[in-house]
Amino acid sequence: MNWSRPQAESLKLRRRETRWRFHRHPHHQAGRHFVAIKGERHDGHDFVAQALKAGAGLAVVSRSDQAMREAGPLLIVANDPLNGLENMGRAARKRSKAGIVAVTGSVGKTSTKEMLRTALGGSGLTHASDKSFNNHWGVPLTLARLRRETAYGVFEIGMNHAGEITPLVAMVRPHVAIVTTVAASHLGNFPSLDAIADAKAEIFTGLAEGGHAVINRDNPYFDRLAQAARKAGIAQIVGFGHHAEAEVRLEKLALHDTCCCVTASIMGEHLIYKLGLPGEHMAMNSLAVLAAVKLLGADLARGALALASAQSPQGRGLRHVLTVNGGDIVVIDESYNANPASMSAAFGLLAHTKPGKRGRRIAVLGDMLELGTQGPRLHAGLAEAVDAGKTDVLYACGPLMAHLWEQTPAARRGAYAETSETLKDLVLDGLQAGDAVMIKGSLGSRMGLIVDAIRAKFKPANREI
Repeated sequence: MNWSRPQAESLKLRRRETRWRFHRHPHHQAGRHFVAIKGERHDGHDFVAQALKAGAGLAVVSRSDQAMREAGPLLIVANDPLNGLENMGRAARKRSKAGIVAVTGSVGKTSTKEMLRTALGGSGLTHASDKSFNNHWGVPLTLARLRRETAYGVFEIGMNHAGEITPLVAMVRPHVAIVTTVAASHLGNFPSLDAIADAKAEIFTGLAEGGHAVINRDNPYFDRLAQAARKAGIAQIVGFGHHAEAEVRLEKLALHDTCCCVTASIMGEHLIYKLGLPGEHMAMNSLAVLAAVKLLGADLARGALALASAQSPQGRGLRHVLTVNGGDIVVIDESYNANPASMSAAFGLLAHTKPGKRGRRIAVLGDMLELGTQGPRLHAGLAEAVDAGKTDVLYACGPLMAHLWEQTPAARRGAYAETSETLKDLVLDGLQAGDAVMIKGSLGSRMGLIVDAIRAKFKPANREI
């Protein structure tokens, strides 16, 4: 969750019989309810009249003016329309008989959520949050979209301060709670990794009666998280990973450019399955996914089979094959977010991506944000990950990445710039056929600009990844 972004945006709700759905944009959404939420940069009240004129059936507001009243019907909420959105979410959850799973963790929340959507979809109608709708408006938004007939619901829950998860999970009331991992993330807002683990453990406080905890058994904070789960009254705690005592255990793993082949024991059931995502970190989180499938009573075999079709979300490992100077390049889009753990995972993807003839492995990196006073040290420490990624050329931007740039040998240096906007053209000029390019940084580093620029300049290749 990134609180430097607007805390909320104008959202719309459409009621069709007992169904509630939300959309973020006010245009061409006839019949939907428009919830006017005030964020840091935008106030939804400024768009109420426009939304009603475009066909919204009702606007939920905290104040009104003549333009709003003339445009259409208003529901005035005394305190804050966000409270109304939360109540809609609670009402949808109360009526639902779906099996609910919630996911948190320092790394891998969104990709795990998407794997859950895929795996559970083979057993029944599955509802999951869009993109990274994991904060104080995204969670109630996702809840309010929950249809009565849904069989399974998947919710991503994020945080960057202590105390944020507790009210969110209290709304969701999941039957299964997953913690993917605890790692150095948002350190600028926490005194220690212990404190981050405790904040992630808040997800256990809101489980439905008889709920289950699924925790990374290989993470150093497993015991701390398991203790918190037991304190919250959770009887069944399932560990996943390589660990010999993990109830969901990885037995064999074959890594390929674009997928993995996994052999695992899922709470006593032996499975061999293909995961349509590359990287050991993805394979590890697929174990948590299949644990949730089994705990929710869904079809485990169908869930494992469905994972072959899993795809990376945009900005989180999505690959593009483009034509450059008569040949192809592969672009690995990791531009959505970054911390030291996810950087290491991304470099693992780069290492397992084979460049074409005379091609190079290229890393294009922007700052990892919200690391506090440890930021310079953690950026300089990425030198080992750069080596592990078999990186031939490094491009970097941002004041924090300057600390890594200083550690980079001259033979490996591509270019450094203060911003991604400045770095963009330098990267474009340096690409050649055969290159494999991994682009990563925190969202505030705006590394997506470079991905977009590459895709705008070069056409898609006539082959699949």
